[in-house]
Amino acid sequence: MFGSIVRDIVKLGWPVLIAQVAVMINGVIDTVMAGRLSAADLAAVGIGASIYISIFVTLMGVLIALTPVVAQLFGAGRLAQIGEEVRQSAWLGAMLAVVAFVLIYFPDPFLALAQVAPDVEAKTRSYLRSIALGIPAMLMFRVFYSFTTAVSRPRVIMLLNLSGLALKIPLNLVFMHGYLGMPALGGPGCAVSTAIISWIIAIAAWLACRFDPAYRPFGVFSRWSWPRWRDQLRLLQIGLPIGFNFLVDVTSFTFMALFIARLGTASSGGHQIAGNLTSLIYMMPLAMASATGVLTGQAIGAGDPRRARLTGIVGIGSGLICACVVGLLVWLGRDWIAGLYTRDDEVRAIAASLLAYVAGYHLFDAVSAIAVSALRGYKKTVVPMLCNIVALWGLGLGGGYLLALGPAMHMGAPGFWIGATAGVLTGSILIVFYFLRISRP
Repeated sequence: MFGSIVRDIVKLGWPVLIAQVAVMINGVIDTVMAGRLSAADLAAVGIGASIYISIFVTLMGVLIALTPVVAQLFGAGRLAQIGEEVRQSAWLGAMLAVVAFVLIYFPDPFLALAQVAPDVEAKTRSYLRSIALGIPAMLMFRVFYSFTTAVSRPRVIMLLNLSGLALKIPLNLVFMHGYLGMPALGGPGCAVSTAIISWIIAIAAWLACRFDPAYRPFGVFSRWSWPRWRDQLRLLQIGLPIGFNFLVDVTSFTFMALFIARLGTASSGGHQIAGNLTSLIYMMPLAMASATGVLTGQAIGAGDPRRARLTGIVGIGSGLICACVVGLLVWLGRDWIAGLYTRDDEVRAIAASLLAYVAGYHLFDAVSAIAVSALRGYKKTVVPMLCNIVALWGLGLGGGYLLALGPAMHMGAPGFWIGATAGVLTGSILIVFYFLRISRP
């Protein structure tokens, strides 16, 4: 059984990995191209992306409730019920899109925390208003993503994300540098290209769902459904803790970026590089987490609790091994990696020092992500959320603030990364123990 579980995780996980890496490379492209323009553009893209991702990922997390629901139905062979779950999730996504658009288009509370220079604030505001236009498409695509991954068809997501990646550099050049007669928007131009690409791949995804015969058994387009509030509440009961868990995770980085912005443009740019690389290398454990959670849910739906538990254990162990290798490579190549992002000597030096902490942070972050996803397969989402509130907001962000900006230590940006590493270590230990308790047959 062990060998078959490993094969299933790899089979389901590798397309998810490529799909997620394609998304993150979009962020790398934005960071590198903005860094080549100016430190102000780099800081604006970093701060703007932190605010947008905090809001988007939180609401996207609510939609992930669809994955364990569909995975359990798929494992039980109840395919005809899946279409209704997808339609109800689409209505939920539409309502969340309104909330996300308002928060991102009017970012004044977040910018007040950053206290950045006026030129950086103006560029950040322009970035956020542009990317807000793509939010509805992003959330509708995430409904499709949750559905199609749960029925073990992640290659469709991979192909769509790779198509979006192919458009990224050409559209960035058009809107950032003013090619083809367009105005040169600088850093905010990358948000315009992101919004356009989001609409393209969202429309393509649902066209595939409508016309691909492989999706016909699920009956997504078999009939029209209005929102059913009982179903909406059930999805929210699973999804809200997931979304809040994502909020805790992402805002720990967002507030790090906002507080570090007070230390100057160079520190903000260095942190943006470290944070961007952290997100990029996180794609491997995220892919393993997605596969582990789906396979765990399918095993539960099929009435096989022993396989469900072993799937979670194998996923966590495999993720730990991979994270050790990746962390070591980051630590050894931190100076070279920082040089790839920027030509500014001061920003490069700060980034290289922070990447040393990234290597350790990644190890514990990987374990936590996979354990949390395995618990989602059981539809257990509240306790992991509480563990991360204490670990990431309390120990991580609170402790990091005292180390970085407190009068006693005043370590600067490294203080935040030390606190974050201690927080994610604590959270991963608590969540793994909870999984072992819940999954016991």
